[in-house]
Amino acid sequence: MVKETKFYDILGVKPNVTNDELKRAYKKLALKYHPDKNPNEGERFKLIAAAYETLSDPEKRKIYDQGGEQALKEGGAGGGGFHNPFDIFEMFFGGGGGGRRRANRGRDKVHAISLSLEELYNGSVRKMALKKRVICQTCDGKGGKNVTTCRRCKGRGMVMRVVQIGPGMIQQSQSACDDCQGQGESCAPEDRCKTCNGQKTVQERKVLEVHIDKGMDVGQKIPFLGEGDQEPGIEPGDIIFVIDEQEHEYFTRKGLNLTMKMEISLTEALCGFQRPIRTLDGRTLVITQMPGDVVKHGDIKCIMNEGMPMYKNPFEKGKLIVQFAVKFPDKVDPAVAGKLEHLLPKREEVMITEDAEEVIMEDLDLESEQRRQMRYEEDDNGERHYMGGDGHGQGVSCQTS
Repeated sequence: MVKETKFYDILGVKPNVTNDELKRAYKKLALKYHPDKNPNEGERFKLIAAAYETLSDPEKRKIYDQGGEQALKEGGAGGGGFHNPFDIFEMFFGGGGGGRRRANRGRDKVHAISLSLEELYNGSVRKMALKKRVICQTCDGKGGKNVTTCRRCKGRGMVMRVVQIGPGMIQQSQSACDDCQGQGESCAPEDRCKTCNGQKTVQERKVLEVHIDKGMDVGQKIPFLGEGDQEPGIEPGDIIFVIDEQEHEYFTRKGLNLTMKMEISLTEALCGFQRPIRTLDGRTLVITQMPGDVVKHGDIKCIMNEGMPMYKNPFEKGKLIVQFAVKFPDKVDPAVAGKLEHLLPKREEVMITEDAEEVIMEDLDLESEQRRQMRYEEDDNGERHYMGGDGHGQGVSCQTS
């Protein structure tokens, strides 16, 4: 029994979720709410990363289950200071070193790219404008003239800070050196490069052409090797685009198959029909149901080789799966009902005994009924009793038409 379910709710999973289910939930939500796709969802993106970071760590998850976020903070298990959410995203989608910096190599940069189902079906080219750091050409990445080793950090770029957090209690932490901005080197203000202000790199706008192959799927990566931020003496990392799929109005993708729902009338279900289907590449398919071949509500049929193209083999395609929903008329004229009965299969005869009681059926409001079922109160013995519609009075009755 868990004390708090906030992190589970954020990821849309149950408290007994497995690690594999956690990963799938995180990947789906992280792509959906990445700031590249949803610039206004930055806070939710952070919450998703924090929830996954906690629940994917067995020790943190145990503490959280027992005492919630407060227990994490009090226990020093990282509940009060989570990692950068983009670092976690890069660990999943960065490939190679998981997006983390490796010796003599810069960090990979990962971006979500949101594509329509048409683009994934037909293939496309997207131009993506990004900002990156490049070595300053004016000073050739030196930062200025007469550059010397920083005296404060002794060339390490990092300094140790000691903070008193209570009587007799201190906390040590590492941070970038303020004197050299973490460079390990410094020069007098008058000797600094005027272009980069001693930073050795400048920001540049870069436009990359991202080629989307037919049949690519959610989560696939498109890397641009060596296009990451530049730093003197370090090999640039990569820029990696991770595919996300936009919701389509009609089709849903399931692997190589495309599924869709088609609503037909009762007349069409019984007497046959022809219906056009507009494909993702602009063609029109016509499906035909012959008179006499009855389509039942919920029936599923498929069209071969009209699904998604196979990645790297686009001439091979999956199935187009059509699920039918038969729409029944709200009312039938009693005069017409008699004629219909003669045309339709004979109804089953039902024996009604003399002691049977005749009742009236009414329309039911399912949402109200579900709310009514949830309104219970526990007594002192732990037994639950229904308390009615508002917890005290009468419950919700059937809605009459």
